[in-house]
Amino acid sequence: MNWEDAQDIAEALNEAHPETDVLSMKFTTLRKWVLALEGFEGDAEDSNEKILEEIQMAWYDLVS
Repeated sequence: MNWEDAQDIAEALNEAHPETDVLSMKFTTLRKWVLALEGFEGDAEDSNEKILEEIQMAWYDLVS
């Protein structure tokens, strides 16, 4: 997985953190969790607010 794989990341995050209130989490926490995912190969420097928002919305769509 890489930063462009928002849907795959959202699914992995939901599996790892199923009780999370997705809309209230900070992007710093989201970034940390993404970087910690098994199989994630993206560089920390390549993330930005737009990418993190896409991941957050994909995750929200998954759980709502």
